[in-house]
Amino acid sequence: MLLLTGATGQVGSALLTRLLAQGAEVRCLVRDPRRLGAQRVRVQIALGDLADPPSFRNAMRGVDTVVHLAAAIRDQPQGSIEELNAIATWRMVQAARQSGVRRFLFFSALGASPHHRCRFFRAKALAERAVMDAGIDCVVFAPSLVYAPGDHWLTLLERVSLLGLTPVPGSGRAAFQPIWAQDVADCVAAALRGEHPPDAALRGECPPDAAGSEIGSRAPAAPRQLRFELAGPQTLSHDETIRVVLRSLGRRQRLLHVPSALASRALRMLERALGPSAPVTWDEAELMQVPMLAPRGSADAQALGVAPQRMEAVLGAA
Repeated sequence: MLLLTGATGQVGSALLTRLLAQGAEVRCLVRDPRRLGAQRVRVQIALGDLADPPSFRNAMRGVDTVVHLAAAIRDQPQGSIEELNAIATWRMVQAARQSGVRRFLFFSALGASPHHRCRFFRAKALAERAVMDAGIDCVVFAPSLVYAPGDHWLTLLERVSLLGLTPVPGSGRAAFQPIWAQDVADCVAAALRGEHPPDAALRGECPPDAAGSEIGSRAPAAPRQLRFELAGPQTLSHDETIRVVLRSLGRRQRLLHVPSALASRALRMLERALGPSAPVTWDEAELMQVPMLAPRGSADAQALGVAPQRMEAVLGAA
């Protein structure tokens, strides 16, 4: 049995389709099963979410593998970015260990660091450390900018572009290696099948520690830990990424750069006024001002048997 969180997200929904096509037995941790659409009759349902730790223990029963994709890039009524990413992941991996889960796959982010300027990246770094320290086999994926036609970010850009110009917080120079959600799902599916290269130590595998072993006895094998940085085949600045999206919409217009300090104040005021219904928050906008680059480019994805597509090809940008 495999437990999947984030099954209604852009990567999770693509992965769920692949898992079911392969005949996998899947349980989805969801707040609202209706968001699974027609797939809800083909999976087991565990009601719960990142703000409900008791639901983790119930969802883990009989589970061999956990794929934890669910995340929050803005504060929500149920909890803050830190609570819904770092603390929730720590609680989930502890529940997994106590339930005898064999493998834990986790989605971090390229550039995550405890000292990062963005709250989301700091929270992801803490969550990643919790997964690595849990003492069970784990695979960590650290993607660059993940996108899919119709996702929240592309939809927001489409609506904003109706103004005749597109506002961009900050300089627009932060660089990404955008990767399509379908390609990411292929990478996760390959890792679940064990299709990773023998030189996995280059991607963060911790070799077994034989210290303390005695003659005639064998020390317990250390947990297998892998880390893959998932990136697309091209490096684009924030401005260039937006222009690709605009071309896919048949629009060519000027980008209006808004100083970060002004954008921060405006978006914080908007969030205070609209609460959870705010179309964008400063925490989300700030994510687009920091680079997300993999030194190996798309090599890790290719090592998993996936050749990521260029953004223009996916979106149909001329």
